[in-house]
Amino acid sequence: MKNGYVLFLLGLTMSSQLKAQTAETKPPLFGISFSGYVKTDLIYDSRQTINLREGHFLLYPDVVLPDAIGKDINAKESFNILSIQTRLAGTITGPDALGAKTSGYIEAEFFGSTNANINSFRLRHAWVKLSWPSTELLVGQYWHPMFVAACAPEPVSFNTGAPFVVFSRNPQVRLTQSVGKFKFQLVAMEQLDFMSTGIDGTSPKYLRNSVIPELNFQVQYGTKNETKGTEFLVGAGINYLVLTPLLATTVTLKKAYDTVVNGIVVHHNAITSSYKSNQTIAGISENFFLKLRIPRFTFKIGALYGQNTYSYTMLGGFVVKSITDPATGAVDYANISIASAWGDFSTNGKKLAVGIFGAYCRNLGAGAQVTGPFYTRGSNIDYLYRISPRLILNVNKFRFAPEIEYTVAAYGKTNEKGLVSDSKEIGNFRVLIGVYYYF
Repeated sequence: MKNGYVLFLLGLTMSSQLKAQTAETKPPLFGISFSGYVKTDLIYDSRQTINLREGHFLLYPDVVLPDAIGKDINAKESFNILSIQTRLAGTITGPDALGAKTSGYIEAEFFGSTNANINSFRLRHAWVKLSWPSTELLVGQYWHPMFVAACAPEPVSFNTGAPFVVFSRNPQVRLTQSVGKFKFQLVAMEQLDFMSTGIDGTSPKYLRNSVIPELNFQVQYGTKNETKGTEFLVGAGINYLVLTPLLATTVTLKKAYDTVVNGIVVHHNAITSSYKSNQTIAGISENFFLKLRIPRFTFKIGALYGQNTYSYTMLGGFVVKSITDPATGAVDYANISIASAWGDFSTNGKKLAVGIFGAYCRNLGAGAQVTGPFYTRGSNIDYLYRISPRLILNVNKFRFAPEIEYTVAAYGKTNEKGLVSDSKEIGNFRVLIGVYYYF
């Protein structure tokens, strides 16, 4: 923890030194330039929510939880003030290598990796890049390719549109080839902070044990005119994820039991047998995105059909479909699929801007009869939707950003195909004020 604060203070010092240099004393050609911001969020919720980091990262409102006389325990407001999104980034430049321009990037914040270590310094991005005239190779931790940074929604909330938008950063190898106005991108990834779930809870081991990294292929077409302030970007991609949920199954040959011998209770443990398992579950996801920027406005839209999307901070996951061999306990699996769509509109004022984000996500179930258990997020949710208007006020390095975020979850009964019926909408109003100071 102390090391994190030392690094942060060192970054602030170096950043101020670099920015103090004038045009007459230019900074060195190679080195590191620090930037970032200090941010505090003031957050009010109208009811209890499903969230991360003490409510900072909102997903959706929590289910109705009746007490003994039918009152909803979760119908209780909450308020918090947090500065854990404060961030430090370092942009690195260096000499050419292998005929390519080289660069690197490191970014961290005080968000922590779990609720237990909230307020601690954690890594967000860390990559190196080789750039040739039409080819780019990135190696390191960066956004999942289905989160397209150039076409992402821009709410004030740190969830950045989750769970309607893919939100995940992954260790990866990313190769991008430019052909005219087209870009073709191939990515191989593993998991670290954003993990799939399974029998042993959330863990990167399910992907790691599949041996096959998560794979993504994407195509983009884009044009930009800086002078006119216009931009057009459109693209689509396909993603392939394979998990190995179990290395072995266990069958109980004889249940545990107790006997009484001379008045003393003697416990006998269950007798079990284990059998190696190589059964996998493969999921395919597809995404589409479009961005149109004109001098005064920016429009962005995106859509996704996904299987086993838990690791993207979205609804979904997988479920045990059936027991295929009772003698060994072998099972097969089925994906829980979802469909999601979103749109974001904003004005392009430098000092004052307004915007609005809207999104919808639906649980599409397993597509077959399943037995369970479910390893998912929101298996009892039929659909979600959100609308969040915002205001951005910039004064030099200072930003004041209020936002209202209304999120609805329709909870119901999960049937034998993983679909949810008899759903009832539960809504949450979040009032958020973000206060930033950039450096």
